[in-house]
Amino acid sequence: MIEALNEEINKFLSSLSNIEKNALDEIKKRYSSGVTDDLSKGHLTTNVCMIAASKLKKNPKELAFALKKELIDSNKFKSVEIAGPGFINIALKREDFISIIKNINTQSSSFGSSDHGKNQSIQIEFVSANPTGPLHVGHGRGAAYGDAIGRILKSSGYSVQKEYYINDAGRQIDILTASVFIRIYEEELMGYFPQNAYKGLYISDIAKLFKEVHKVAPLIDSKELIHNLPKDEEKEIDELIIRIKNKENAKWLDIKSLALSQVLQTIRTDLEDFNVTFDNWFSESSLGDLTDEGSKISLAINSLKNKGLAYEENGAIWLTTVKDGDDKNRVLIRDDGRATYFASDVAYHKDKIDRGFDKLINVWGADHHGYIKRIEASINGLGFDKTSLDVRLVQFANLFKEGKKVKMSTRSGEFFSLADLINEIGTDAARFYYLSKQADQHLDFDLSLAKADSKENIFYYIQYAHARICSLQKKYLNVSASMPSEANSIAKGSYKNCDKLIHEMSKYPSVILRASLSLQPHLIVFYLKDFAHCFHSFYNDNQVLTESKENIEAIIYCLNAAKIILSNGLGMLGIKPIEKM
Repeated sequence: MIEALNEEINKFLSSLSNIEKNALDEIKKRYSSGVTDDLSKGHLTTNVCMIAASKLKKNPKELAFALKKELIDSNKFKSVEIAGPGFINIALKREDFISIIKNINTQSSSFGSSDHGKNQSIQIEFVSANPTGPLHVGHGRGAAYGDAIGRILKSSGYSVQKEYYINDAGRQIDILTASVFIRIYEEELMGYFPQNAYKGLYISDIAKLFKEVHKVAPLIDSKELIHNLPKDEEKEIDELIIRIKNKENAKWLDIKSLALSQVLQTIRTDLEDFNVTFDNWFSESSLGDLTDEGSKISLAINSLKNKGLAYEENGAIWLTTVKDGDDKNRVLIRDDGRATYFASDVAYHKDKIDRGFDKLINVWGADHHGYIKRIEASINGLGFDKTSLDVRLVQFANLFKEGKKVKMSTRSGEFFSLADLINEIGTDAARFYYLSKQADQHLDFDLSLAKADSKENIFYYIQYAHARICSLQKKYLNVSASMPSEANSIAKGSYKNCDKLIHEMSKYPSVILRASLSLQPHLIVFYLKDFAHCFHSFYNDNQVLTESKENIEAIIYCLNAAKIILSNGLGMLGIKPIEKM
């Protein structure tokens, strides 16, 4: 019925005298109509008179009285009332109000979906953790968020591609390889292990696997490999990498290949267990290197050079980023000819642009805030409107176990992994709590609360609502041949206790649309919490199964719609509803 209301509003606006087309279009773009927060205020509300009044320099109440008359004359609504300085509240006719649950039951899993996106193509790149170790709980928040917005956008009519960018080139992969190498030969190296290497048990597991797969020959001059290394931990690991490559290059490449494949497989498995899948896994190494003039990275740098945006200074190649709000220009190619990480990111985003997406969404950790301006500068320089890039920052998630904050450092080897979290509380509970708060806000959650069977555990509270409805339906089917297909007693007004529940259900499509427009899945969490409260209140206030036959049928029909709302909402979050607690 919101569509019917907006149709009448747009007719009214078009009928106004002396209104210019630009002003009319602006008003139509800015005003909003939706479901009232409170059923006592009617079913629908609109702020169009407030928006139009400021644009037309008219009194909003004057416009409201004129619109009220038009809406009443249309005979589509039960009543129309003016509220406050010019808001309008509308009550639906009984049959139109009841049609809400009929629509929900008919549309089922598609209820709340729309074609708002008009099949606009959107690429979402998220997680993209360096493949140097298992995902920790910090990565889980970005995974849950990116996957959820992908689901929401798809439901709102967008064509969505989810992508993982594999950082399989550069220094971090060298450190991973060196870490495994040292574990393979730890006896020959007398227990030596570099300060800045990766220390997790997974490193030892990869080393063990390598020794099982390959015939490992003894090291030549093993003592020389670690003799007189720099005391600085960064210089130490860098020098060690150089020495291993020089002495054992063939073996280095074999170890690198195995280590990378094993870590990536672990990441893939953990994400799949977390109900997160990707349409594409993009390898950084596929960008090529600067020695190949036809490589993607060379073509990207040359494109910026040709446009006069990349320049040479002190032997290095720089990109002009200051004009786009960065605090200084950034190096693309170092004075020794090596490409920076930034250069790879520029080439990667050029590849995205070349693939023809209408919009790019990058989900990054909050520590990447300073990186946004330089990427926007490169996007502009490559001929793509920087407003088509939307970077969403996800704050770190802090996990508490038995009152203590868990560690999340991959390098130290002492961390609580995403797999650990899944084993502890389950995929669905973990996803829910990751999505329970706005992504750019800090998140703390306690494992004990996430596992509690109580009202204080919001996840349990919502799932319990779904399970309760399933239980009622099962009991109903024990005495009835099939589920009801009508809500006659509600339609007639003989049973009205469902009205508040129906009103809350009617809000669902607008919640999904708002979540898609704002890229904020937590709005769905908030809605489900309120809806679950509404249902539990209804359940506690009514003896459902002791009503008259007609009323029971109507209630069960209504509650099936409520179950669909809960199921669809949880599905948008990537969570499976529970039928039995």
